[in-house]
Amino acid sequence: MKKKLITCDMNSCFFCKNCLPEWKVAIAANKRNFFVKKNEVIFKEGDPVEGIYFVLSGVVKVHKKWGSDKEIILRLASNGSIFGHRGLDTKIYPISATALEDGILCYFDLAFFEASLKVNNEFTYKLMMFFVKDLQESETKMRNLAHMPVKGRVAQALIYLENQFGLKDDGFINIRLSRQDLASYIGATYETVFRVINELLGEKIVAAHDKYLKILDKKQLLLLTTDNDA
Repeated sequence: MKKKLITCDMNSCFFCKNCLPEWKVAIAANKRNFFVKKNEVIFKEGDPVEGIYFVLSGVVKVHKKWGSDKEIILRLASNGSIFGHRGLDTKIYPISATALEDGILCYFDLAFFEASLKVNNEFTYKLMMFFVKDLQESETKMRNLAHMPVKGRVAQALIYLENQFGLKDDGFINIRLSRQDLASYIGATYETVFRVINELLGEKIVAAHDKYLKILDKKQLLLLTTDNDA
């Protein structure tokens, strides 16, 4: 990652939005910004935790090894989201983080971040609520992995991605996600996801263009998430 001075509005990320106004002077003095390129590894499993990251622009995938040669994407971070927090207790990252597209990150060393938690009660509370939501989503993904067919998991993922990233002007979901990344996100093989996407395209439930996907029939897509025989 290349360090570079970048001027941000000090209001966009999860940290700045929830800290005390008086603390923003300290944030400005301690933040470090980085440009990251698509597919750049930010940190990997086993690295020591030295700080916490926030996404100013772009998308970061948080992923973990799954078997000897596969990975599962636990979460996609964007729009001011925090990441790197999963190693706060052990001080060793149990996951990896990789940029899915070019972007800008904001970084704080661990000592300053921990001091911020002690000073900013509102931020600490909001972070706790984020942890609760993150845990719930992880549990839901694990349950779906065990009980929901791949077609239902693909459908649920597309609905989630539309809600998280919104739509481009042409109606496509505003994230460029490869079939391999989608497979890693739902815990399936590339071949199976490729087949399912082709089925959804043939059924006119979704459309695709240049790794972007568009939901054409949300009602049918929602039905797939509740039909265990899909």
